[in-house]
Amino acid sequence: MKINIFLFCLLIGLSLVLNLRSVLATEVEWNIERFKNLSYATVSGEIQHGDKLAFIIASEDDCNEVTSWFSFYTWRNPKDFNKLIDKEVPIILNGEIDISATILSINPFLNGNRVILALGTFPIKEYIYLVHKLYEEYKKYEIEIIDGADFQASRYFDITINNWKLDNLIESISKANKICKEINLNKEIT
Repeated sequence: MKINIFLFCLLIGLSLVLNLRSVLATEVEWNIERFKNLSYATVSGEIQHGDKLAFIIASEDDCNEVTSWFSFYTWRNPKDFNKLIDKEVPIILNGEIDISATILSINPFLNGNRVILALGTFPIKEYIYLVHKLYEEYKKYEIEIIDGADFQASRYFDITINNWKLDNLIESISKANKICKEINLNKEIT
């Protein structure tokens, strides 16, 4: 009887630990940092965890603008990959909004390449509000790299889609913006 109670308690305890672990795993983790005269907030992708969505705030524009970029990891490595640097590629946001992103860099990473793509630089308040509303409406923030004129997505990317959870977006950008303003404050003091 004592063994059965012990096993039951062990089973319940293990179940609680596993449930807590799954709850914690679904929480969105933002990384908010400073690099030289920039602050940034990044979040990891859900399909490929290493893919990041980043919001970068530069102190030189008084922290009033945000540059948005994302990364995609790919196993593909065609010989003409580097010709895409500084080129726009078509993407679709949340399965409905056709836009483009500019390839900033292609760097070897693990057994493939990490590609950094920029969406652009925008007024911070308006852009973050727009992204937040978009996330609330669609309940996702998903980017798919799609085929376009003279561009075949599957030639360069083995996985062409990723999504990011943007829970706590406004709070995270506010923290990054505060860091940016502290950079400017420190410049004035020195």
